[in-house]
Amino acid sequence: MTAPDIHRTISAVWRIESPRLVAALAHITRDVGLAEDMAQDALVAALEEWPNSGVPARPGAWLMTAAKRKAIDHKRHADMSEEKHEEIGRLADERSLAGPDYDSALDDDIGDELLRLIFTACHPALPPESRTALTLRLLGGLTTDEIARAFLSTESTIAQRIVRAKRTIAEKHIPYEVPRGMELGARLASVLEVIYLIFNEGYTATAGDDWLRPALCEDALRLGRVLETLMPDEAEVHGLMALMEIQASRSGARTNAAGEPILLLDQDRSRWDRMAIQRGFTALERAESLRDARGMYTAQAAIAACHARALTPQETDWPRIARLYDELLRIMPTPVVELNRAVAVGMARGPQAGLKLIDELIAQGTLEGYHLLHAARADMLEKLRRFDEARTEFQKAASLTQNQRERQLLTKRSLDHTQK
Repeated sequence: MTAPDIHRTISAVWRIESPRLVAALAHITRDVGLAEDMAQDALVAALEEWPNSGVPARPGAWLMTAAKRKAIDHKRHADMSEEKHEEIGRLADERSLAGPDYDSALDDDIGDELLRLIFTACHPALPPESRTALTLRLLGGLTTDEIARAFLSTESTIAQRIVRAKRTIAEKHIPYEVPRGMELGARLASVLEVIYLIFNEGYTATAGDDWLRPALCEDALRLGRVLETLMPDEAEVHGLMALMEIQASRSGARTNAAGEPILLLDQDRSRWDRMAIQRGFTALERAESLRDARGMYTAQAAIAACHARALTPQETDWPRIARLYDELLRIMPTPVVELNRAVAVGMARGPQAGLKLIDELIAQGTLEGYHLLHAARADMLEKLRRFDEARTEFQKAASLTQNQRERQLLTKRSLDHTQK
């Protein structure tokens, strides 16, 4: 194997194993920042040794052993009482760092450690952008540069967010634990929010030249699957997975060969990934079986499932979608949900009904500057054959979006009405 091949292998192994390394090390050190530093040391050791010795048969176990040795050495040299020295000595004796028993012991509780790491990285005491960056770094295995490119930011900005997040965890003494009781629901909501933020940025980029960033969608799906395995009895975990799987199933049909966006009702549905849709349906069934009332992600997944079941746009059950938005609005009384409900009502009862609801939202002023509000109004006006007004709304929507591909699409739609 050539050196470049080995480096690619190390990169792939790191992406898979780094969350496990950091989680295991954080359990020993109780310091997420120190745990990541030690995991990075293990990566450096692999980069130095593997090109000469070859990739080991169990690369994950090799990295874990190297990282654990770093942690044990750190504990030995830390300024602690004699009792602590004896405790670490016993730990080293009980867990042979070179043998398979040690690896088995690591695997016994790695699920618990990963879960603790997820809840620590997504703690609500951290700003949302810091939670996202830290989660992608610790649990997604992404480099700072990869995160910066994904979010169209600078490497230094992302690095500062990650450093501040680690400092906040240390200064606020955020416990490395899974919350229990009443606190679990609120903290789990923060974890799910972070994962869905990552997915959404990949599914419809808020800025830049690309409409889709599939790698971010895959990172979010991977994190969701980990959480689904670790928390199998949490309905909203399955609800989020259902939503992401069904939405991701459309990825191959959402752009043309030139990378230009294709709207939902114009997509070639034969290009939708039916296996992903089926995974989504299975997760949705699981979510609905665990709770009598749908949560916010499960309700959104049920809406996505309506689209997935329709083999043609004409078969879409818009009345059911409108009813589901009524349900979602009770759970999430936000202006964006109101806008989506207005669109569904317009499809179910006619564009005049939808336009009335959208104009009420405009009058409230809560979505001022939101480009999709004007795009939705333009759609309704277009259906009512009020083409001059539709053109004006498409132009306004185009001026407000920060995504270049979306701006081009909205501009094109406005120009389509120039001659009408």
